[in-house]
Amino acid sequence: MREARLRPEFADLYPTLTPGQWEAAARIAEVVLARLLLLEISETPIQERLLNEEHFEFRGETPDGAPRIPRTSRVADRDEE
Repeated sequence: MREARLRPEFADLYPTLTPGQWEAAARIAEVVLARLLLLEISETPIQERLLNEEHFEFRGETPDGAPRIPRTSRVADRDEE
């Protein structure tokens, strides 16, 4: 199952989500979509990906079944994985 968690620095954009908490990515996508629709931002084109990779971290398999490799910003972090 693919999971996602909100990065703390973007918590103010998603007030109904708990930053740093891993949850099913599908559930988070539903929450984000519902918020967009409730705020009537639906006129804004929805991108190909509902969950912005800058705002969320992911783990687990992608929808096509391929393993998801976490992105890290530092080369030193990549060596520790």
